[in-house]
Amino acid sequence: MVTFQKPNNMLKRTIYIGNPTYLKLKNNQLKIEDAETKELKGSVAIEDIGFLVLDHPQITISHPVILALQQQNVAIISCDESHLPLGLMLPMSGHVEHSERLRHQINVSEPLRKQLWKQTVESKIFQQKEVLRKFNLQHDSMLQYMNDVKSGDITNMEGIAAQYYWRRLFDDFIRERKGDAPNNFLNFGYAVLRSMVARALVSSGLHPTIGIFHRNKYNAYCLADDIMEPYRPYVDDLVVQWMQMPQASHELDKAAKAHLLQLATRDVYINGLQRPLLTAISITTSSLCKCFMGESRVIHYPLFK
Repeated sequence: MVTFQKPNNMLKRTIYIGNPTYLKLKNNQLKIEDAETKELKGSVAIEDIGFLVLDHPQITISHPVILALQQQNVAIISCDESHLPLGLMLPMSGHVEHSERLRHQINVSEPLRKQLWKQTVESKIFQQKEVLRKFNLQHDSMLQYMNDVKSGDITNMEGIAAQYYWRRLFDDFIRERKGDAPNNFLNFGYAVLRSMVARALVSSGLHPTIGIFHRNKYNAYCLADDIMEPYRPYVDDLVVQWMQMPQASHELDKAAKAHLLQLATRDVYINGLQRPLLTAISITTSSLCKCFMGESRVIHYPLFK
């Protein structure tokens, strides 16, 4: 299975490969060939690709393809035997001012970190509230949780709001990294979202490892995990939509993945304008960079509508 996601000329494509495939480079085009028949299944300009998702053990990719993709800041996502994203390959530097911006990122003050995390948690809770509202679910307490967030979220309103949110979004549901539906759908969607945020951070000249809240020494994507939080509800929304479809399976099959991969191209509202989610993430990471460099103190997150 080869899936192409691209609704207009402004967006990068998400290419999903789910069959035995040879991936080759010719004339700066990604050539997608069937591994058995050698039939050409598709050809895509490297500069048009944003994400390449590899989800089959018999995919062969040449080194020139990898180099060409990295030169265009393409995120290469590898899935494991459970078809969940496991690895992410990004270029080491995605911005001409990478070293300068990295210096500011490392030296950001603790009070600013706490304020940025406060804004992030407030935005996440607001987004969760709006998801509950969309599906006519009880959401009144979420506004109070959002208003009670302190600097650095020292009272863990994020966790309190999450308990309220999950109990109402799905019946008899326990959120966990493994488990039956909808956990499998959520895990796939979040992993893809994490890759999108990491790619945008690199493009903005930031390092995805150095977080504002997450600080696990074993986690190479602490900042991506921070910034993706207010975007998680967009994944949740897609999962609820999928679960409500009469023909939907509870297995993470190709149809479910195709539905979830719409994430990058769905429209969101940010700074008063409608933008594709992938563009909104870049606006968010750019605003974060300005905060680190002392040009602003506000991260721009979208508003769920």
